[in-house]
Amino acid sequence: MPPFTVLHVCMGNICRSPMAERLLTVAVADRLTRREVDPARVEELLHSHSAGTGGWHAGEEMNPPAARQVTSRGGDVAGFAARKLRSDHIDAADLVLTATADQQEYVTALRPDAAARTFVLGEFGRLLAALDPAALPAAEATADAVHARGVALVEAAHEARQGAAALSTDDLDDPWGRGDQCFSRVADEIEETVQPLAALLLP
Repeated sequence: MPPFTVLHVCMGNICRSPMAERLLTVAVADRLTRREVDPARVEELLHSHSAGTGGWHAGEEMNPPAARQVTSRGGDVAGFAARKLRSDHIDAADLVLTATADQQEYVTALRPDAAARTFVLGEFGRLLAALDPAALPAAEATADAVHARGVALVEAAHEARQGAAALSTDDLDDPWGRGDQCFSRVADEIEETVQPLAALLLP
Protein backbone atom coordinates (compact mmCIF):
# COMPACT_ATOMS: atom_id res chain seq x y z
CA MET A 1 0.00 0.00 0.00
CA PRO A 2 1.04 3.69 -0.06
CA PRO A 3 3.45 5.22 -0.66
CA PHE A 4 3.95 4.29 -4.31
CA THR A 5 7.26 2.42 -4.23
CA VAL A 6 9.77 2.54 -7.09
CA LEU A 7 12.90 0.38 -6.96
CA HIS A 8 15.78 1.38 -9.25
CA VAL A 9 18.35 -1.29 -10.12
CA CYS A 10 21.80 -1.17 -11.73
CA MET A 11 24.96 -3.19 -11.19
CA GLY A 12 26.98 -1.48 -8.46
CA ASN A 13 24.32 0.86 -7.01
CA ILE A 14 26.70 3.80 -6.90
CA CYS A 15 26.01 5.56 -10.26
CA ARG A 16 22.91 4.95 -12.38
CA SER A 17 20.34 3.65 -9.91
CA PRO A 18 21.19 6.21 -7.18
CA MET A 19 20.84 9.02 -9.72
CA ALA A 20 17.46 7.61 -10.79
CA GLU A 21 16.38 7.19 -7.16
CA ARG A 22 17.09 10.78 -6.21
CA LEU A 23 16.09 12.42 -9.52
CA LEU A 24 12.64 10.81 -9.36
CA THR A 25 12.24 12.26 -5.87
CA VAL A 26 13.22 15.68 -7.21
CA ALA A 27 10.70 15.37 -10.05
CA VAL A 28 7.84 14.48 -7.72
CA ALA A 29 8.78 17.26 -5.29
CA ASP A 30 8.70 19.69 -8.23
CA ARG A 31 5.19 18.52 -9.14
CA LEU A 32 4.06 19.12 -5.56
CA THR A 33 5.51 22.63 -5.66
CA ARG A 34 3.56 23.35 -8.85
CA ARG A 35 0.41 22.27 -7.05
CA GLU A 36 1.32 24.57 -4.15
CA VAL A 37 1.75 21.55 -1.89
CA ASP A 38 4.69 21.35 0.54
CA PRO A 39 7.41 19.39 -1.38
CA ALA A 40 8.52 17.90 1.93
CA ARG A 41 5.43 15.69 1.66
CA VAL A 42 7.07 13.73 -1.16
CA GLU A 43 7.96 10.89 1.22
CA GLU A 44 4.27 10.40 2.05
CA LEU A 45 3.49 9.85 -1.63
CA LEU A 46 6.60 8.18 -3.07
CA HIS A 47 9.29 5.80 -1.85
CA SER A 48 12.10 5.90 -4.40
CA HIS A 49 15.04 3.66 -3.52
CA SER A 50 17.68 1.55 -5.23
CA ALA A 51 19.93 -1.50 -5.10
CA GLY A 52 22.59 -3.23 -7.20
CA THR A 53 22.82 -6.70 -8.68
CA GLY A 54 26.56 -6.85 -7.89
CA GLY A 55 26.67 -5.90 -4.25
CA TRP A 56 30.42 -5.32 -4.03
CA HIS A 57 29.98 -1.60 -3.27
CA ALA A 58 27.60 -2.22 -0.34
CA GLY A 59 27.78 0.58 2.20
CA GLU A 60 29.57 3.01 -0.13
CA GLU A 61 28.41 6.55 -0.88
CA MET A 62 27.21 7.60 -4.30
CA ASN A 63 30.02 7.87 -6.86
CA PRO A 64 31.18 11.54 -6.76
CA PRO A 65 30.32 12.47 -10.38
CA ALA A 66 26.87 10.87 -9.91
CA ALA A 67 26.40 12.87 -6.72
CA ARG A 68 27.36 16.04 -8.58
CA GLN A 69 24.62 15.40 -11.15
CA VAL A 70 22.02 14.88 -8.43
CA THR A 71 22.93 18.01 -6.47
CA SER A 72 23.23 20.18 -9.60
CA ARG A 73 19.67 19.16 -10.53
CA GLY A 74 18.19 20.04 -7.14
CA GLY A 75 18.53 16.69 -5.40
CA ASP A 76 20.02 15.56 -2.11
CA VAL A 77 22.62 12.79 -1.73
CA ALA A 78 22.57 12.70 2.08
CA GLY A 79 22.07 9.33 3.68
CA PHE A 80 22.72 7.27 0.58
CA ALA A 81 24.51 3.93 0.99
CA ALA A 82 24.83 1.32 -1.75
CA ARG A 83 23.32 -2.10 -1.13
CA LYS A 84 22.91 -5.50 -2.71
CA LEU A 85 19.54 -6.25 -4.32
CA ARG A 86 17.41 -8.65 -2.29
CA SER A 87 14.18 -10.46 -3.08
CA ASP A 88 12.26 -8.49 -0.45
CA HIS A 89 13.21 -5.21 -2.16
CA ILE A 90 11.51 -6.50 -5.31
CA ASP A 91 8.50 -7.89 -3.44
CA ALA A 92 7.78 -4.50 -1.85
CA ALA A 93 8.06 -2.49 -5.09
CA ASP A 94 5.11 -1.32 -7.16
CA LEU A 95 7.51 -0.59 -10.03
CA VAL A 96 11.04 -1.82 -10.73
CA LEU A 97 13.16 0.20 -13.18
CA THR A 98 16.46 -1.32 -14.28
CA ALA A 99 19.36 0.36 -16.05
CA THR A 100 19.69 -2.45 -18.63
CA ALA A 101 17.85 -5.43 -20.09
CA ASP A 102 20.37 -7.78 -18.42
CA GLN A 103 19.40 -6.36 -15.03
CA GLN A 104 15.72 -6.69 -15.90
CA GLU A 105 16.35 -10.39 -16.56
CA TYR A 106 18.22 -10.66 -13.25
CA VAL A 107 15.24 -9.20 -11.37
CA THR A 108 12.68 -11.42 -13.07
CA ALA A 109 14.85 -14.52 -12.58
CA LEU A 110 14.99 -13.72 -8.87
CA ARG A 111 11.27 -12.93 -8.70
CA PRO A 112 9.33 -14.18 -11.76
CA ASP A 113 6.09 -12.75 -10.34
CA ALA A 114 7.59 -9.25 -10.68
CA ALA A 115 7.87 -9.45 -14.48
CA ALA A 116 4.74 -7.35 -15.11
CA ARG A 117 6.07 -4.46 -13.01
CA THR A 118 9.73 -4.61 -14.06
CA PHE A 119 10.96 -2.48 -16.96
CA VAL A 120 14.20 -1.16 -18.39
CA LEU A 121 14.09 2.54 -17.55
CA GLY A 122 14.33 3.70 -21.17
CA GLU A 123 11.65 1.22 -22.22
CA PHE A 124 9.32 2.52 -19.51
CA GLY A 125 9.89 6.07 -20.71
CA ARG A 126 8.89 5.10 -24.26
CA LEU A 127 5.76 3.35 -23.02
CA LEU A 128 4.70 6.30 -20.86
CA ALA A 129 4.63 8.55 -23.90
CA ALA A 130 1.95 6.35 -25.49
CA LEU A 131 -0.37 6.10 -22.48
CA ASP A 132 -3.67 7.94 -22.17
CA PRO A 133 -3.64 9.88 -18.87
CA ALA A 134 -7.44 10.14 -19.00
CA ALA A 135 -7.66 6.38 -18.46
CA LEU A 136 -5.88 6.62 -15.08
CA PRO A 137 -7.56 7.12 -11.68
CA ALA A 138 -8.14 10.65 -10.41
CA ALA A 139 -5.00 12.69 -9.76
CA GLU A 140 -4.81 14.02 -6.22
CA ALA A 141 -1.90 14.84 -3.93
CA THR A 142 -2.77 12.11 -1.44
CA ALA A 143 -0.92 8.88 -0.76
CA ASP A 144 -3.88 6.67 -1.71
CA ALA A 145 -4.53 8.55 -4.97
CA VAL A 146 -0.88 8.59 -6.08
CA HIS A 147 -0.53 4.89 -5.24
CA ALA A 148 -3.68 3.95 -7.18
CA ARG A 149 -2.64 6.08 -10.15
CA GLY A 150 0.89 4.64 -10.11
CA VAL A 151 -0.29 1.03 -9.98
CA ALA A 152 -2.73 1.67 -12.85
CA LEU A 153 0.04 3.36 -14.83
CA VAL A 154 2.33 0.33 -14.40
CA GLU A 155 -0.46 -2.03 -15.49
CA ALA A 156 -1.14 0.12 -18.57
CA ALA A 157 2.56 0.20 -19.47
CA HIS A 158 2.79 -3.57 -19.16
CA GLU A 159 -0.22 -4.01 -21.46
CA ALA A 160 1.27 -1.55 -23.95
CA ARG A 161 4.53 -3.46 -24.24
CA GLN A 162 2.92 -6.80 -25.11
CA GLY A 163 4.39 -8.01 -28.38
CA ALA A 164 6.79 -5.06 -28.60
CA ALA A 165 10.48 -5.73 -28.94
CA ALA A 166 12.90 -4.18 -26.46
CA LEU A 167 15.40 -1.76 -27.97
CA SER A 168 19.12 -1.76 -27.26
CA THR A 169 18.87 2.02 -26.93
CA ASP A 170 16.67 1.53 -23.85
CA ASP A 171 19.78 0.59 -21.84
CA LEU A 172 21.62 3.25 -19.85
CA ASP A 173 25.37 3.34 -20.45
CA ASP A 174 27.44 2.58 -17.37
CA PRO A 175 29.26 5.87 -16.65
CA TRP A 176 31.48 4.47 -13.89
CA GLY A 177 35.07 5.59 -14.35
CA ARG A 178 34.15 8.03 -17.11
CA GLY A 179 33.95 11.81 -17.15
CA ASP A 180 31.33 14.29 -16.01
CA GLN A 181 30.08 14.67 -19.58
CA CYS A 182 29.10 11.00 -19.67
CA PHE A 183 27.42 11.23 -16.27
CA SER A 184 25.52 14.31 -17.43
CA ARG A 185 24.26 12.50 -20.53
CA VAL A 186 23.12 9.51 -18.45
CA ALA A 187 21.39 11.82 -15.95
CA ASP A 188 19.61 13.53 -18.86
CA GLU A 189 18.39 10.13 -20.08
CA ILE A 190 17.16 9.27 -16.59
CA GLU A 191 15.23 12.54 -16.41
CA GLU A 192 13.61 11.74 -19.77
CA THR A 193 11.75 8.96 -17.95
CA VAL A 194 11.41 10.09 -14.32
CA GLN A 195 10.06 13.54 -15.13
CA PRO A 196 7.19 12.23 -17.32
CA LEU A 197 6.53 9.59 -14.65
CA ALA A 198 6.22 12.30 -11.99
CA ALA A 199 4.00 14.36 -14.30
CA LEU A 200 1.64 11.41 -14.77
CA LEU A 201 1.54 10.65 -11.05
CA LEU A 202 0.82 14.30 -10.19
CA PRO A 203 -0.38 16.18 -13.29
